[in-house]
Amino acid sequence: MKVDLHCHSTASDGALSPAEVVRRAHGRGVRLLALTDHDTLDGLPEAQAAAAGLDIELINGIELSALWGGATVHVLGYAFAGDAPALRLALAGLHEGRWQRAAEISRRLAAKGMDGALEGARAVQRELGGSGNAPARPHFAEFLVRAGHVRDRAEAFRKWLGAGKLGDIKQHWPTLEQSVATLRAAGAWISLAHPWHYDFTRSKRRRLVGDFIRAGGHALEVSNGLQAAEQVGGLAILVREFGLLASAGSDFHAPDDWSELGLYRPLPDDLSPLWTRFAHVRHCAVL
Repeated sequence: MKVDLHCHSTASDGALSPAEVVRRAHGRGVRLLALTDHDTLDGLPEAQAAAAGLDIELINGIELSALWGGATVHVLGYAFAGDAPALRLALAGLHEGRWQRAAEISRRLAAKGMDGALEGARAVQRELGGSGNAPARPHFAEFLVRAGHVRDRAEAFRKWLGAGKLGDIKQHWPTLEQSVATLRAAGAWISLAHPWHYDFTRSKRRRLVGDFIRAGGHALEVSNGLQAAEQVGGLAILVREFGLLASAGSDFHAPDDWSELGLYRPLPDDLSPLWTRFAHVRHCAVL
């Protein structure tokens, strides 16, 4: 069975609607899917409706932003009760925080002579069919391209929006412990998203994994799209050492991007896949 436990739609920073993501995943042979938009459940009802007539199982998913050691990290939650009070309260705070971050990105860009970024990014988001959530950095990147400030999105991130740049706002996200606790209160299975994505030393990454486990996490995302094979191997070592479950997903955002739905490097055969713990258990109706 082909599985994809990490993808995004226009409900956050993806390019396709939730229904389009589900249909595209099904067309690519995915039969167990989690839509994991950033800090929102807004795309799940549409995704569920699209999945209802297809041979694909959709489980509740989300990617929560968190702070650890002064850096932003992400945790993925699966098969949870979407109406859990703790989760709904946390998402309300994240929603407001994302709007504050978007306004600050716009203010900083304006200070460099790039006016109208918030309105421009929001217009991009609306074109894609986005929800009432704040525009994300990919939307700002597209605005910068259209306004002639950069040649392409890659340059937008390299010069203005990437890690350590002007648009990289160190927002006051909940702590890692708080985010994991929120997901546990909703009955979620919890994975640490793309642990190699963070610009950490090996020892710092290992400390992150240790703190994630102590907070109550269950799995590491060992395979994230087409990340380097040696990174998959390094994360597999951590899974074995700490006795964790292993997860995998494409981290799909858009067609013709760095990965595609259902496409990621295979997990090593000796690891225990996270999805065996909740496959064929339909939590997705609880919203």
